[in-house]
Amino acid sequence: MYKQPDAQDIAFLKTVVDPARVLTGTEIAEDYSHDELGGVQQSPDVLIKALSTEEVAAVMRYASQQNIPVVCRGSGTGLVGAAVALKGGIMIETLGMNKILELDRDNLTVTVQPGVLLMDLAAFAEENEFLYPPDPGEKSATIGGNISTNAGGMRAVKYGVTRDYVRGLTVVLPDGSVERLGGKIVKNSTGYSLLNLIIGSEGTLGIITEAILKLVPLPKITESLLVPFETGEKAIETVPHIIRSKASLTAIEFFEKQTILFAEEYLGKKFPDTHYPAYLLLTVDGSDRAVIDKELETVARLCMEQGAPDAFIVDTDERKESVWKARGAFLEAIKASTTEMDECDVVVPRDKIAEFVEYTPEVARIVNLRIPSFGHAGDGNLHVYICRDGLDEKTWKERLEQAFALMYKRADELSGLVSGEHGIGYAKKDYMKAACGEKQIALMKGIKAVFDPNNILNPGKLF
Repeated sequence: MYKQPDAQDIAFLKTVVDPARVLTGTEIAEDYSHDELGGVQQSPDVLIKALSTEEVAAVMRYASQQNIPVVCRGSGTGLVGAAVALKGGIMIETLGMNKILELDRDNLTVTVQPGVLLMDLAAFAEENEFLYPPDPGEKSATIGGNISTNAGGMRAVKYGVTRDYVRGLTVVLPDGSVERLGGKIVKNSTGYSLLNLIIGSEGTLGIITEAILKLVPLPKITESLLVPFETGEKAIETVPHIIRSKASLTAIEFFEKQTILFAEEYLGKKFPDTHYPAYLLLTVDGSDRAVIDKELETVARLCMEQGAPDAFIVDTDERKESVWKARGAFLEAIKASTTEMDECDVVVPRDKIAEFVEYTPEVARIVNLRIPSFGHAGDGNLHVYICRDGLDEKTWKERLEQAFALMYKRADELSGLVSGEHGIGYAKKDYMKAACGEKQIALMKGIKAVFDPNNILNPGKLF
């Protein structure tokens, strides 16, 4: 049984954190009760705007002693309720911990606090002629949030995901102790990888207060191809041919015309082409113009051999801005087109993505819902958005549950899993149980119990 913070608890918390950064009751904005999708809601009793590892550790020590539940939150851009204070208690916000602490050119690392925004880190790296490769669509997400969900993004085809770029973490554990895991080292075979347990754990094992991240040299050239297709099926069926060609692509993105039109309306800007039902956006980066031109020519020819009527080079600043701004706005644009939505962040083997894409219109027909989709076709991660469009609550919940059941069943049949990069949080717990099975869930619960025996850190998430 958790203790809910009372006046005495709040008074103590104001002795370890500036009272101006300890908020209660109506001082806490409604935004802190939910994440980006808003399907799961609960306000914390106390909101603490932390600025240091020491403050986070002091709060966790007290919460552990008093058995008060705690949840950590960054920008609140998650989509599965992972940063919602389901049990009330204390919410620690790390947005104020937003300093880039060190750029180490010799070790190719950057050390940051968890509240640094992805877009700010990307800009800082580029200014210093480096690239931080993880590139999720939500640029206002925090690095702490990206690490907690092992975010992927559009460059995963070539560069991998967030886990591949985390070298070290400073973590406050549920009892308030501070541990430093990993470091600037490139190799590490020293026991179990506690570092990798924290990555992707959605704030259930510890609170990240500092991260050492790997950088790579900034590619001198980045070019893209926008390839139209007569059907979504034809576009997605071309992806395995592209992968088999061994072209060194940075990104292979799939989207349909309707999603582009939503983005045009949302942004008030025109996309370079909207004449076709579906598109692939293919990107190449590197330092040799001749090699890049050859890659683009090879891929363009392959796509046209597979039925693409054309291939547009995205080479001017104007075209690049319109294409990538639209791609970055797809989620918000779809959200603006409906009264409520939920997301299926399914991932399947790359050679099965076509089968899953072709199945989603069938699901839409079966459940009679609008289900736009887009995603990272090159790594098998599709984002499917189920839209409410004014349905009454009972009908919406029934059809939503049916749609999820159908899609996750199909993903399982294709050797896929529940989430590629957005995590499980609260919203997808039941689906993870079905996907992982009792033994794996028991192992996860055992790990949780070792880190957090009183289950005070982000309770009610994952399982």
